[in-house]
Amino acid sequence: MQEGSELRIAVLIDADNVPYAHVKGMLEEISRYGTPTIKRIYGDWTSSNLSGWKKVLLENAIIPIQQYGYTVGKNSTDSAMIIDAMDILYTGQVNGFCLVSSDSDFTRLAMRLREAGMRVLGMGEKKTPTPFIAACDRFIYLEILNAEKEEQKEEQREENKNEGRSARRRSRPKAAAVDNTASESGEAERAKIGRVDASLIKLIASSVDDIADENGWAFLGDVGNLIQKKQPSFDSRNYGYRKLTQLIQATGKFEIDQRETANNHIKHVYIRQIGVTDVR
Repeated sequence: MQEGSELRIAVLIDADNVPYAHVKGMLEEISRYGTPTIKRIYGDWTSSNLSGWKKVLLENAIIPIQQYGYTVGKNSTDSAMIIDAMDILYTGQVNGFCLVSSDSDFTRLAMRLREAGMRVLGMGEKKTPTPFIAACDRFIYLEILNAEKEEQKEEQREENKNEGRSARRRSRPKAAAVDNTASESGEAERAKIGRVDASLIKLIASSVDDIADENGWAFLGDVGNLIQKKQPSFDSRNYGYRKLTQLIQATGKFEIDQRETANNHIKHVYIRQIGVTDVR
């Protein structure tokens, strides 16, 4: 997906299908892809079920759109979101949308927006149906944002503890135990999303083959983009790794070559399957 400030994003949130605890992490993630110029959230704000949203909306400048539930047991926010999305599309104010929901009813909307040349980012929980995920350019599970946030908090707590320790207690056997517990907790959370298995390795390998040079090497950035096109929900964080390079290395199936560039601070990473030899 196109990244940077040139991507102006309309963020439309289905309050009935997203926990408010994820909002801060969601907006931070969206900012990696562009600037959220429109932020709206849809729900029946007369309902006590959405009372927890009030503080979050004020803190993050999200505009609540009232949509009454006309029939008991029916989600009435869908039509309001779809109508607004189409209105925004025709104003030309944005060139990207972020649809935040775990509801498959937005599948056709995502497809229509992409047909119009819009970039579509989807966000939802692991329970999100596959058709909606496949209809987006990229889909991000909310669970990994929450797990990442907890991991960062744990790292900060440990860092604060370390600053107060004397030099004689640097070994900190108890602290190490806490680190392991935190790591295991993070892994357990991420394990709910996905695991490194044969199907993942096959996906990576086929993507490398598709764009590799005559010696089998492929630029990692291009590999990541191609995988994203094949599987919109792909994210190295789903498997417990912050970076794609770390995930590739963990599989043990690929060689990694970091090549120097004109900028000493930047290296280009290339990968190829183990066992491939250079053409002489």
